[in-house]
Amino acid sequence: MTEILHEVPEQRFVTQAEGHAARLDYIENEGRLTITHTIVPPEIGGRGIASELVRAALAYARDAGLKVDPQCSYADTWMRRHPEFDALRA
Repeated sequence: MTEILHEVPEQRFVTQAEGHAARLDYIENEGRLTITHTIVPPEIGGRGIASELVRAALAYARDAGLKVDPQCSYADTWMRRHPEFDALRA
């Protein structure tokens, strides 16, 4: 598993692989975590990194008692494929 850091002031989750940075950006406001972007460079794509970033964001939301609004198309599709996270959806 890739080490994922939560950069709270920047409102993002980040990781590094082979010198490339991947990230998930969000906005936290009024009890809601809105996932705005999931960005993984093509050089490190296809390894499940985006999935790990979404899982980290959802774990944070669950622990903080937040609902999730996946505005990012990747995060939205990911949540639809993992119904065990339906209770978190805003």
